[in-house]
Amino acid sequence: MVDSDVTSHMDPLGLTAALPTDAQSILGLAARSLFDVFANASEGMLLVDRSGRVVWINDHYRRYLPALGFEREADFVGKPVVEVVQNTLMNQVMETGKPILIDLLSNRAGTFLVSRFPLRDEAGVVIGALGVVLFDQPETNLQPLMAKFALMQRELDEARTALAAQRKVGGGLRQARHSFASFIGSSAVVADLKRQARRAAQSSSPVLLLGETGTGKELLAHAIHASSPRARGPLVSVNIAAVPETLLEAEFFGVAPGAYTGADKKGREGKFKLADGGTLFLDEIGDMPLGLQAKLLRALQESEIEPLGSNRLVPFDARIIAATSRDLVKLVREGLFREDLYYRLNVLPLRVPALRDRAADIPALVEFLSEDLALRSALPQPEFQAQALALLSAQHWRGNVRELRNVIEQLLLRCEAGIVDAQAVGAVLLESGLSHIAPAPLAGQVPEAHGVPQDPKQAPAPLGDLVRALELDAVQHALAFSQGNKQAAAKLLGISRAKLYQCLPKVS
Repeated sequence: MVDSDVTSHMDPLGLTAALPTDAQSILGLAARSLFDVFANASEGMLLVDRSGRVVWINDHYRRYLPALGFEREADFVGKPVVEVVQNTLMNQVMETGKPILIDLLSNRAGTFLVSRFPLRDEAGVVIGALGVVLFDQPETNLQPLMAKFALMQRELDEARTALAAQRKVGGGLRQARHSFASFIGSSAVVADLKRQARRAAQSSSPVLLLGETGTGKELLAHAIHASSPRARGPLVSVNIAAVPETLLEAEFFGVAPGAYTGADKKGREGKFKLADGGTLFLDEIGDMPLGLQAKLLRALQESEIEPLGSNRLVPFDARIIAATSRDLVKLVREGLFREDLYYRLNVLPLRVPALRDRAADIPALVEFLSEDLALRSALPQPEFQAQALALLSAQHWRGNVRELRNVIEQLLLRCEAGIVDAQAVGAVLLESGLSHIAPAPLAGQVPEAHGVPQDPKQAPAPLGDLVRALELDAVQHALAFSQGNKQAAAKLLGISRAKLYQCLPKVS
């Protein structure tokens, strides 16, 4: 006779084992089994009582005691857990009665992946908590997860630094307003750009930001300054295209007292001096007049300036970040930009990708921009339907993120139902003056391959020819994008330079 709450089954040895079927017995069996798994497979276990004192540790846990500062188990057990384990959250688990299933714990003994569970008596009252070390050295055991965590932690720290700097701006200080976390995107090209920019931030050499208008060059300049050793110093920005040519020299180098009729008797400091100890951001450097380029070159080489109307040289210490949407190499060939100044600025070049080259980031950008604009306008954030996002992602975006922001703002102000569909996006794009609106790809649609006939009656070319045609297109596009730089082209394609050179004879 078998109990109604017990099911019998035959184990491999032919013995009959009783398996409970009522909820309470199942939970009890699962708890015992789970404890056995933790005890045997985990890296250590620790038990605390209701008062928060350590009452037991298992054999695996004892190996961490020396690193925590204890020679004997007796010196560890019986002490409040907050005193012997730094950064523990065991008390929080007992106070809330809620488990913390996965957490990273860092203390003197290292970094660990841990779980914490409240323990209850038969009446359901919390009487203690169990801590389980799932993994030690998660940097090696859980490398992909830890890499993502480290990146998120770094961007959080950068965002906090930028936020603190923004608060200082109210006091009249010139500080960075953005961090790398502000540059939205997780595509491969953006991840590579941020990696290079972080490395550039640690150097004092000039940085040259290249890219189309609206791609986020100024934001990236702020992020580089915020992550640099000069982050506590000022960030001074000059848009060269916005300053009249007759005022540029005074704007850069300052004016000596009484330098000319109507000049301030106290004189006026230029942007170089204002940026002393920090960073000077020269936006639209390609628009600088030739006459001023020679003076800028000398200032960069000698780290000193001569204010307008003065014979005195004034030293300065500022890191230079320049940006342009123009083709500086072409301007050098045409004699419109000094070659020596170009080489002085082009020490750490960073190319900011156009939005169409990172279309995978558009949904995240739409989410971020719509939330930001909704907060600024005190309006509810709309929801973008999948086809609306697909239509936005398919566009060429000549104005890049700046143009995308404009379209989203228009959609936000027109949205009444709280939902943005593809029809609303299409209407705004048409009214924005686009001569051609790229259609959104249909669900499951495969992009047309180069050289593959779409007419089913036409015989396809041999597979080898199709592969070579695709290879030809990819190499030509990468070389054009990198302005003939073979190393950069190989990096864009994700191949070695040797492989690129193998392709070159085919291209020629």
